[in-house]
Amino acid sequence: MIVEMTSKNLQDINKPNPSFDVIGKIVPTFIDEEWSFSECLYADSYEKSYPNEERQWEDYIDNPDRIVFLYYDNHECVGQVILRTNWNNYVLIENMAVSKSHRGKGIGKQLMQKSVEWAKSKNLHGLVAETQDINLLACRFYNKMGFQIGVVDTMLYANM
Repeated sequence: MIVEMTSKNLQDINKPNPSFDVIGKIVPTFIDEEWSFSECLYADSYEKSYPNEERQWEDYIDNPDRIVFLYYDNHECVGQVILRTNWNNYVLIENMAVSKSHRGKGIGKQLMQKSVEWAKSKNLHGLVAETQDINLLACRFYNKMGFQIGVVDTMLYANM
């Protein structure tokens, strides 16, 4: 079940913030005005995680330009997508997460469909997301959902 975050379920934000497996990276190319990518798989995988996001979550409640959708399985929050309208008339996916124990069950796809519905309700042109090249599983997911590479920033995570 997907519900909008409210003051009543605000405590569930960041619950599905798991680590992710780094199994390789994408290698983007830009040829003849077209982006594409190949994959470079690592011999040894490892886990990577980030601290929970700290924001003024109340700013996302009843805000026409921001929203958080939470996915519940038997009253447990196991997925979330954080959205906001962007300056270019797209919806920016600020974060999407699904608990490791619930991956591969279509929850990410359902959250993406809910995000598309929200974008359409705002008459926006589509969705945009950002992820690291080493988050190959996320890159595969976004590609499967129809996203295309639009830009590569080689410096954003240079010091991490």
